[in-house]
Amino acid sequence: MNGQALTILLVEDNPDHAVLVMRSLGDFKVANRILHVEDGQAALDYLSGNGPYADRMTYPLPNLILLDLRLPKIDGLEVLREIKANAGLKPIPVVVLTTSDAEQDLTKAYEFGANSFLTKPIDFLEFTSLMRDLGFYWLAWNKQPW
Repeated sequence: MNGQALTILLVEDNPDHAVLVMRSLGDFKVANRILHVEDGQAALDYLSGNGPYADRMTYPLPNLILLDLRLPKIDGLEVLREIKANAGLKPIPVVVLTTSDAEQDLTKAYEFGANSFLTKPIDFLEFTSLMRDLGFYWLAWNKQPW
């Protein structure tokens, strides 16, 4: 990923949580582009290029998905299951971000193919370490203007 633009899809229904995540990622120059959708159906539409997301120049496939579990319309676990069942989307790392620390949610998320699971509020150092583990080492340290 070094030197390439990074696009993150943030799937988060709580506007306050979305702002905090986007501000944190922006403050630390984590991504060239953070795209935000507010429900599970919008996430699947985005990822499959349906409706308003048909233009891949405007709405490129993300390099990383940050996925809340408790979403309207389609639950985050179902979104995760559909992502990992699709051969074209399966390679995209998915980090589950949730306020839930229930063991059942953690187990289901990994069972359905999540790459990692973080409980909100997110500690930025923990997040940065996770990104290095997922192969995005450069993103927190890249000094390019965004």
